[in-house]
Amino acid sequence: MKNVDIKEVVCIADVGAVLGEGPLWDPREAALYWLDIKGEKIFRFDPLTNETATFESTGMVSALGLHREGGFVAASREGFVRLAIDEDGIRREALTDPEADKPGNRFNDGKADPAGGFWAGTMDDAEAEASGAWWRLAPDGSVLKLLDGFMVTNGPAFDPDHDRVFLTDSAKRTVHVAETDGTALAAPAVFLQFGEGDGYPDGMEVDAEGCLWIAFWDGACLRRFSPEGRLLQTVDIPTQRPTSMAIVEDALYVTSASIGLDEAARKAAPLSGGLFRVGLDRALGRPSSRFG
Repeated sequence: MKNVDIKEVVCIADVGAVLGEGPLWDPREAALYWLDIKGEKIFRFDPLTNETATFESTGMVSALGLHREGGFVAASREGFVRLAIDEDGIRREALTDPEADKPGNRFNDGKADPAGGFWAGTMDDAEAEASGAWWRLAPDGSVLKLLDGFMVTNGPAFDPDHDRVFLTDSAKRTVHVAETDGTALAAPAVFLQFGEGDGYPDGMEVDAEGCLWIAFWDGACLRRFSPEGRLLQTVDIPTQRPTSMAIVEDALYVTSASIGLDEAARKAAPLSGGLFRVGLDRALGRPSSRFG
């Protein structure tokens, strides 16, 4: 497996997000959307103009997916919702809340799956209990619990070449893998286990060569693994807490967080909370799946 030559690592949007997450490329607009979960904002970056627009989300939004009928499907404090975002702001339509009986939980990461559904994980907002679960919202509006017992859910990352999905429990530093047809989940196995010196595996994505990229919270880096789980390379990011990435043609768009950093860490990495672009020597992006 050939390593990727890195052309540049540069901050392209110094937005100072509290908890930047969920980067999603929208080919309909040729623009990148991402979130500030704790800051309750949604951002839009236009690579042609290098301009960033900021929208007040008036409530927590933690993950976005493209909706086939326009706009987005999303995970939010109120459960699954549909969003429309334009120059007039954000409009929400409530869909369903599978954990309305768990007020201490919130949704975290999520993505549209290749079969047209939307997967999202929940977590204990206090990060004290393993009360999180993975849910799938189907196009007909029904929801299915896929897996539970997670403390901090991150992912999913779909590997369509091998009919499998990667799911992370960041608090336990564990990446799981399971066979899936997109609509159901086989029994998961541990794919990667990390130690204290590695940081915490956070958001992740599978590239066009089948390799898994993972952002490492408190690791200040991205790591790329072969389909078999062998570490291929490490890419340093000038922030302590990179959180996730979207792979778009020959670039990685990397989100980051500033939450919890002390004064010394903020001075050492003043761009924390920004959006970074990592230039690659070849195109590794896959088309984004769509809900519906």
